Amino acid sequence: MNATVFRVGPPVHTGHVTQARVVLSEWTKFRSLRSTVYTFLVGVAATIVFAVVPAVINAARWRTMSLQDKLAFNPLETSVIGVNVSQLAIGVLGVLMITGEYSTGMIRATFTAVPRRLPVLWAKVGVYGVLTLLVSVPATLVAFFAAQSILAGHTLFGRDISLSISAPGAARVVVGGALYLTLAGLFGLGLGAIVRNTAGGIAVFAAILFVIPPVLTLLPSSWNDAISPYLPSNAGQAIMQFGLPDHTLAPWTGLGLFAGYTAGTIAAAAVLLWRRDV
Repeated sequence: MNATVFRVGPPVHTGHVTQARVVLSEWTKFRSLRSTVYTFLVGVAATIVFAVVPAVINAARWRTMSLQDKLAFNPLETSVIGVNVSQLAIGVLGVLMITGEYSTGMIRATFTAVPRRLPVLWAKVGVYGVLTLLVSVPATLVAFFAAQSILAGHTLFGRDISLSISAPGAARVVVGGALYLTLAGLFGLGLGAIVRNTAGGIAVFAAILFVIPPVLTLLPSSWNDAISPYLPSNAGQAIMQFGLPDHTLAPWTGLGLFAGYTAGTIAAAAVLLWRRDV
């Protein structure tokens, strides 16, 4: 009777679960989904397009504008209009970064591979935060230089209305716009991790950033002036304000408060992620 010989190969080395490997996994997920990449590009395009279009319109009608309208026009404000539009796409994508896995059930496989769970959240925050910042800075810079080049040659009292990046407050507004977009995306990610539902996460994000601020204007002005500056969106957008308007926070104070809101949201998400069942 002949004995059957089985050749056993060397054991497969699976390696340990490390934070670096979890980050690599989240990066692979992000770049492999076309929908996330397209949404990301929509946010970048909106930042640029909604800065260029108002610049073109104002440049075309500059000669026919009244003196009052010319005095009220701020060329720096034109450059960051797109940030207020693109924050919706960036925030929604932040929500989808984690709720998409809950909706497909992939989150179970993720937590099976990383049973401690929290490294997954930190990896998502790191990957999405870094990518958003790396893309937002060039986007706001392109928006600024494109808008100012369109406005160049138009004068008020003999002075060109276009600005250089070295003009007072210009660099802070441009870079601040990119920082605001990054925080808005992470704020959406934190809300998504708390709610664990795509529609619910997007609804909460939109309510906090787009619905509550205008609703507060229906309150008595003294109440609105006392509350509005401390809302997440109003606080964060203070970094893009020009001068120091009444009833607003200082630029970096406002951005710092928005960063605090974002950190608090992610911290709450971490606690719930640790305590909840999948």
